[in-house]
Amino acid sequence: MRGVIFAGAFGAVLLCASMAQAAPAMAPLDQYMMPRDAEIALAKTAAPPSISDKASVMVLTPQGYETAVKGSNGFVCFVERAWLAEFTNPIFWNSAVRGPDCLNPPAARSVLPHDLERAKWVLAGLSIPQMIERTKAELAAKTYIMPEPGAMSFMLSKEQKLGNSGGHWHPHLMFFVAARSDGDMGANLAGSPVLHPFESAPEAFGTFLVPVGTWSDGTPAMEMH
Repeated sequence: MRGVIFAGAFGAVLLCASMAQAAPAMAPLDQYMMPRDAEIALAKTAAPPSISDKASVMVLTPQGYETAVKGSNGFVCFVERAWLAEFTNPIFWNSAVRGPDCLNPPAARSVLPHDLERAKWVLAGLSIPQMIERTKAELAAKTYIMPEPGAMSFMLSKEQKLGNSGGHWHPHLMFFVAARSDGDMGANLAGSPVLHPFESAPEAFGTFLVPVGTWSDGTPAMEMH
């Protein structure tokens, strides 16, 4: 979402931020897990408290993500793992990655299902080629959910770890759109803050990044790491 199954929120940032080498396979499961309370707290750092304090929060379990906190505003916060990146991203199996993300209601309805499905595939032991084939099958069957209009998410956590360098990328918003070109979104143009740094098959829609100037706690972000 984002990072999400279609390369999404997470994948774009990982491609920009990671210095990692490709890992050949999934690490032991316990390396991806977190204590429940710590994961809830980290997930909530994705967005300002005015949003995350009323959001639902999901945590990773050996069976997949489950709701740990029931919210009231339709937003859903959770901590993405590296396997929510695009399939070709060399960081895909990096067990150190933690990407707090908070999806708005349209994204929670239409983007989050891919994140949850991807996690279940990984935990069931599927390989990357198997996951690609399943994605292609969903697209062919027209059961693959496209993002709703207005779908977006917040990734504003100071505590995000999106690569091996130990630093963090810039706070940013993610916008999930179907059948839009870079030109339609004003992305990757001189002076434009809208970024679309990759293409990822077989997924059929894109995720656009917009860096912003403050972290979720309101402090300024002076530079990228």
